Amino acid sequence: MSVILATVCSFALSALCLYFLIPALRALKAGQSIREIGPSWHNSKSGTPTMGGLGFILATAVGVVAFGWPYMMQGFYDHLFALAFALVFGAIGFVDDFFKVKFHRNLGLTAIQKLALQLAAAGCYLALLRYNGNLDASLYIPFLKTEVAIHWIVYLLFAMFVIVGGVNAVNLTDGVDGLATGVTIPVMVFFTVVAYTRGAMGLAILPAAMTGALLGFLCYNFHPAKVFMGDTGSLFLGGLVCGLSFALDIPLVLPLIGLVYFVETLSVILQVGYFKITHGKRIFRMTPIHHHFEMGGWSEVKIFAVFTGVTALMCLVAWLSIA
Repeated sequence: MSVILATVCSFALSALCLYFLIPALRALKAGQSIREIGPSWHNSKSGTPTMGGLGFILATAVGVVAFGWPYMMQGFYDHLFALAFALVFGAIGFVDDFFKVKFHRNLGLTAIQKLALQLAAAGCYLALLRYNGNLDASLYIPFLKTEVAIHWIVYLLFAMFVIVGGVNAVNLTDGVDGLATGVTIPVMVFFTVVAYTRGAMGLAILPAAMTGALLGFLCYNFHPAKVFMGDTGSLFLGGLVCGLSFALDIPLVLPLIGLVYFVETLSVILQVGYFKITHGKRIFRMTPIHHHFEMGGWSEVKIFAVFTGVTALMCLVAWLSIA
């Protein structure tokens, strides 16, 4: 019951927060600057309020504290660790968004600054999980349903790479109205079901609250979007997706549940590499790959529906791989 209540209450709080937050962001002139190299028709979105992720972050945090309190009293803090980890990434995104808004440019923190902060956050989180006995140096292999033990240092380096790559993959997905929101909802449902069936009720509260908060945010972020989540929201989501995967000790399901995130990233890598090798040729019309489909005539609503549907299907496959 607490899982359902966390979802419902976080939905209501998120929708209510955004109702007041959007006018406040407009008053502060916290509008999104559109990338010059993006699709030309996205220029009409310039000035749409950004940093809307603050709304669903607040709703999630309140839901977790309110409905996760009984489990904290029993000494279970896994959900707080994962939430704090995601909040650190959200803070990094907020700083990035702040510079973009303040100086009216699309670039905030440099890539090196972001990478250093993200690696530090990942290392601290993994060390905390290991210190508290929530993480060992072994990888659970989906489908085979077995574990492979590896050296802790090797595991740590692998995990840091996965986290930073995963977080930025979620960030890249946030390029079409509602897309990162819609794709992440079934991922959060997946984590809720996994935690619930394992009896980790405290940990189940976090993705449940996030599910409700994202549904509330989608009321304003669906096409045509009235607000964008900004790096504040997308980095928070990325941190939560990766943080939950390690808290539940199933990081190797990320390529399944996060297929869309990783295809988005892979499309950019392939495009840039092929462009350099061939001195100007391209594989895709534009990357990340959602822009390729946009330029091929797909509407933003169709991209949202297809990518979200694919993610929901892959979450089902991931569940079968570990059930």
